[in-house]
This record gives sequence, structure tokens and C-alpha cells, in this order.
Amino acid sequence: MLSATQLEALRAQIRRGGGEKAHARQAAQGKWSARQRINYLLDNPDEAVEIGLLAGYELYEEPCPAGGVIVVIGKVQGIPCVLVANDATVKAGAWFPITAKKNLRAQEIAMQNRIPIIYLVDSAGVFLPMQDEVFPDKEHFGRIFRNNAVMSAMGIPQYAAIMGPCVAGGAYLPIMSDEAIIVERTGSVFLAGPYLVKAAIGEVVDTETLGGARTHTQISGVADYRAQNDQEALDILKRLLAQTQRRSTFTWQRATPRPPRIPPTEIPNLLPPDPTQPYDMYKILEALLDADSFTEYKADYGRTLITGYGRIEGWPIGIVANQRSVVRSGKGEMQFGGVIYSDSADKAARFILNCNQKQIPILFLQDVTGFMVGTRAEHGGIIKDGAKLVNVVANSVVPKYTVIVGNSYGAGNYAMCGRAYDPRLIVAWPTARIAVMGGTQAAQTLLQTYKKDQNLSPEEEAQLLKQIREKYERQMSPLYAAARLWVDEVIHPHETRHYLSQLIEAAQWGYEPQPFPVGVIQT
Repeated sequence: MLSATQLEALRAQIRRGGGEKAHARQAAQGKWSARQRINYLLDNPDEAVEIGLLAGYELYEEPCPAGGVIVVIGKVQGIPCVLVANDATVKAGAWFPITAKKNLRAQEIAMQNRIPIIYLVDSAGVFLPMQDEVFPDKEHFGRIFRNNAVMSAMGIPQYAAIMGPCVAGGAYLPIMSDEAIIVERTGSVFLAGPYLVKAAIGEVVDTETLGGARTHTQISGVADYRAQNDQEALDILKRLLAQTQRRSTFTWQRATPRPPRIPPTEIPNLLPPDPTQPYDMYKILEALLDADSFTEYKADYGRTLITGYGRIEGWPIGIVANQRSVVRSGKGEMQFGGVIYSDSADKAARFILNCNQKQIPILFLQDVTGFMVGTRAEHGGIIKDGAKLVNVVANSVVPKYTVIVGNSYGAGNYAMCGRAYDPRLIVAWPTARIAVMGGTQAAQTLLQTYKKDQNLSPEEEAQLLKQIREKYERQMSPLYAAARLWVDEVIHPHETRHYLSQLIEAAQWGYEPQPFPVGVIQT
């Protein structure tokens, strides 16, 4: 299991980007680093939250810290914004497949919350050795420019500062924004650079003449503002943000924030070292929710799921949480913790309906091994009841947030609002384990498949079982998930309240209540 110390060390390593020499080269050009640019823009960098820091971790043969792009959600001139900054210390800001995926996730957050997005562009373009994984498909590079157009139609403000190279298809990103700033001497934008122009049409031209700041502000009119350096460009961005008007008049009734009854720093002590062991999710709630704010819904029914209303930093929130303790149903039957039964699914579906009726955001706390299996469960209609829950989660129109506390297995991941169900934030604790089923069960299942085709000795069978389990355990790690952006971030448990509070406040800026179309569902 990933320890707190290991997570902090890994974070520090990734924040160094391409290393000291790469940072020195950038500074010699008169350019700030991507993180310096972001911090200068933010009203308070300590309040902001970063998304996708672990993206690209051990994903490619070439190191790709943070996916080569930094994404932060924070306030600029009092306005919640998504900030996207290419890290030119990582392969000159080149786009890996995960870079495109992370940019798309940043745009998705801006669209979900209808908040401004700021692009700080400094990229040499697509990482050519992997161009086939970046260029042509629906969720590849071109989708970013499609999103530029869609956000414009939605009225979401988009601002761009061209602070380094901006080449080929990537040139459309800043120019499809509402307003674009370009920095003299370091900023450039063109569909083909000098070398390609010479190869294509035989013209010899330098970078500044082809696509520098003066060319695009005095001749082509492609850029709107010219800045002498990074600081001036960022100051212009701040002034533009100060003129941005909020369109939504909706506000959630925020109460005075209160600290939880149990300090959030105590959460690791509330979780068992063995992820298969039970624990009491009510204690976790006491460490996450404002003290005395929790009102439980149907407390004595469907007890392997906890549902109720609470507050986080004063913001109203609905809770759907897996209970890992072994409990008794209303019929007196023992129920396994972390398993969703028919009555639990029915209760959660009804509660989510209520949250949508009241326009209350929902927090899902996952530690789920799946839906109950076996003859009794199947005869009782577990598939039908599970389908109800999946239906309302899919169609829910209020903001949804997901924290993976422990296990996140199979259809339980879906019913508890996994990545496929559009949570506005999905984070994992170091204790998270994400897979279609547990490692031991998967290894045993795969082993039976192999044994059908091969006559294995007991020693060979044991060795194969060990290899399968080790591979499966590695793939269940939260680091494996974060590297692929299956989760937005791996965070310490005590950071959870801050992440949720910042994202709920961001959601309020552009929130527009919507009708709740539940589709075909029997409740």
C-alpha cells in the first residue's frame, strides 16, 4: 500500500518537471516555469487544487512528469478558473497521448462547471514518435479544438497566452479562444515552422517574421495583445479576468463551516491495514463532514450503503457511502460489508432522486466489492435493483463527486459514480484499489482458464498464480489509475475536504438547475 511519505516524495519529484537543467534553459530564454506562471496568476496558490499530477507516471519509456502539462483549479481575480500550462521542461512541452487526455479533462471540468479556462501555451507540438496515438481518434488532439468551439457556444470564457512555440494544429488552441496574448521574442504561432516551410515551398524565413508577436499583432491580427515578457502577459490576463461577468445567479445556502468531530488527520488510523477487513464508515464521515451536520436517510434499511445529508466546509452535500462493517438487514440477515444488496441499491436510488429534487450535490464514498451474487440475490432481482441505481447515477443532474476510499470493483465502481459516470471530481486515497474484481479472485479465475488448456504441475500452478496476482495487484494501485487519469488525483485523506470545497464553490459559479429525466425506472 502507498504510504503518505511515498506519496509526498513522488509529488515532489514530479513537480520538478524535466529537471534543473531544463528549467535553467527556460530561464535563460527569459521565460518563467509553468508553475511560476500559474502561481503568479492565482489569487492564493495555497487554496488552489491540482488535477492530474500523477498523469503519465511510469506510462511510457520516455519520462513524462505530470503528462507534460499542469492543470490547476483556483481563483483568478476572485473567479474560479481552470488553468492549463504546458511544461516546456518536459520534451519542450510536446504532446504525449496522456497530455491530450489531460487537456481534454481540463476542458471537461470547465464545461461541467461553466467556469473560465486559461491556456498558457508553450509547446513544440505533438510528440512525433507517438503521433498515431495523439492525432486521429475522437478523444485525441483534434477534440480539443472541437471543445474550444463548443465552449464558445456555451458562453464559457477562454483566454490564452502564447508564451512559447505554438505549432501546427496546436495553433488553433489559443486562436480559438476568446482573446489571445503573445509574448515578444519567446512566443510564436504558425501552422508550419521555418524548417517545414523551407521543405514544403522552398521559402527561407525566420521564426519572428513567420509567426512572432509583432507579425501577429501588427500584420495578421491573429493575436489580440502583445506583451514584453511573461509577467506583462499574465498581468493582461488578470485584467481580462477582472472584466469577466458571472452569468448564473444560483447560490447554495452555505452554513458557517465547522471542523469535523474527528480530525481528518486521524482518518488513516480509522482504516484497517488489511483492505479485506471491515471498518466503520460512520467514523470516516465524522472525520469528513462538518460536526453535527449529518442527517441519515433510511438509517435502518439497506444498511450496506449509508445515505444522508451533511455539510463540507459549510456547503450542503448528499452522501452515498459504502459501509464496510458486517451488518444485519431489516430481516435479521447478516450482510457483508462493501457489498451492494437489493435494498441498498433501492435506498440509494431513492436518495439520489431526492438530492436532484433539492438541487443538492452528491458525494460518493467508494469502498465496494460489487453487487451481491448467488441464487438468493438473483432471484430477488439484484440486476433490476442495480440497474435502478446505475440509471439514476447516470441521469443525475446535480454535481457529483467521488472519493475512492478502498476497493472499487466491477459494477460497484459504476453504481458508485466511477469515472464513466461523469463525476466533477474523482480522487483516490492511497488505500484505493481499482479493478474488475479483487486480485485473489481474479488470479483464481484466470488460473482455472489456463488449467483447461495446460496440464500444470502443482509447482507450475503456484508460480503462475503468483505471477497473475502480482500483475493484477500492480494494476489495482491508485498510482496505476492516476497515471492513466482514471482518477483525477491521489490525495491524502486529510486533503479531501479542501478538494471538495474548492470544486463545489467552482460549481456554484456557473450552475444552472436542470430537470431530472430519470428514464425508464421503477422506484
